[in-house]
Amino acid sequence: MKQWLKVMRKGYGKKLVSIHAWNAWIVVVLAITGLILIGGFWRETLGIGRVWLKWLHIAVGIAMLAPVVYYLFLAGKHWKQLRNKPWQKANTIIVLALLIGWLLSGIVLWQFKLVGPRWSNAALLIHDLLTWVGLPYIIYHSITRTRWLKDSTRRTIHNEPSIQKPSVEKAESPYSKEEESDTDNRPAASSVLHAHKDSNRNNVPNIEKPQPVYTRRAFIRSAVGIGLAVTLGPTFVSWVGKNLKFDNSIDSMLETDPNRMVPLPQPLSSSSPPIGGGAEGHFRVYTVTPIPSFSNANWSFRVDGLVERAQIWNWEQFVKLARTVQVSDFHCVTGWSVYKNTWEGIPLKHVLENAGIKPGAHSVKFYSGDGVYTDAITLEQAQMDDIMIAVMHDGKPIPADLGGPVRLVIPQMYAYKSVKWLNRIEVIDSEHIGYWEERGYDKDAWLSGASQRFPNITGS
Repeated sequence: MKQWLKVMRKGYGKKLVSIHAWNAWIVVVLAITGLILIGGFWRETLGIGRVWLKWLHIAVGIAMLAPVVYYLFLAGKHWKQLRNKPWQKANTIIVLALLIGWLLSGIVLWQFKLVGPRWSNAALLIHDLLTWVGLPYIIYHSITRTRWLKDSTRRTIHNEPSIQKPSVEKAESPYSKEEESDTDNRPAASSVLHAHKDSNRNNVPNIEKPQPVYTRRAFIRSAVGIGLAVTLGPTFVSWVGKNLKFDNSIDSMLETDPNRMVPLPQPLSSSSPPIGGGAEGHFRVYTVTPIPSFSNANWSFRVDGLVERAQIWNWEQFVKLARTVQVSDFHCVTGWSVYKNTWEGIPLKHVLENAGIKPGAHSVKFYSGDGVYTDAITLEQAQMDDIMIAVMHDGKPIPADLGGPVRLVIPQMYAYKSVKWLNRIEVIDSEHIGYWEERGYDKDAWLSGASQRFPNITGS
């Protein structure tokens, strides 16, 4: 084992520099791909390329394991080198914690179907927190430790030397320090030569080295730190407030809700207070288009296609339809979940039964009011009891940010099947490839072990 470690540590300095460079490039790639993956603009722009970008992000994240593990074999020697450098020790610990934290939480998110929603929810929170803390730290570290700040030839302030530096450089002594100090044992000619050199060296005045420009470094460090705080601070505070429950995010959404629907739906007794006890978790707002807004004037709901009785409702008519209440979990394919949601709305199977399905029907297609997003399930899947056309969440109207005034809820599938701003249902005679399915997502978005875990459905 010792021999193997010796081989691993051979060329220690160069290997440490190489590991540092590889880690830097890996973090850069992960930062860029990760920020693109969560960006609303890129969700629409990249299309199917977003799926490939996701796999690139995963592959590079796994590749990060190699330099981290390799460093651990060199860590003992590196740690001894840093024994009198507490700040560099602290930096090493912070960077290692960030890399290992990103790696472990990323693996859990990659295998979210295997580990289950609660683990993936926790991993996503950790992954985000490390990103919010780690990226500004790494940016600050990278900028304030550039060679431009360390290279004395780039400094603008120098102490002037008292005389010009001699143009002839001192030749390196062929003797070691011990040999130079032992003048008695030198040959006579050699002693004379060294005496002459010592005399010349003593005649050269001390030349003051350029002093480090701490003011420049301090200024740039302060500027970078303030810039990062100003640009990222408010967003970070908002993220902390939402994810650590410092405010009621859905209430905040309702306060600024652009929808103007009159009258508001009145909750059933089992919806307010919510029989599920209130949702646990935080909804993340992902959209592929700008969030639309609706009023009585521009909203309607249609059921058509291969049905015996096509129907269309305005808002006043729609809110009078009989509703039920159910409790279910809500899982996003990106890894987050919200538990124990109390939804109030109309079961899909009841709407289809009232419309009457014609022979030859194969699928049920759903349209979003944004004019872009669509999805579909088979007619057989549409008979599940817990699929709901929802108008209320935990006894309150659904805000536009969460897909209101009306959204689809399919509890046993990932949330990209639960179309937001739902305003039309069409029964068709063939399959339909939905928005995200066209971009590489599974057509059947079943949760692992999908079952009716919350069969609690009550009437009006």
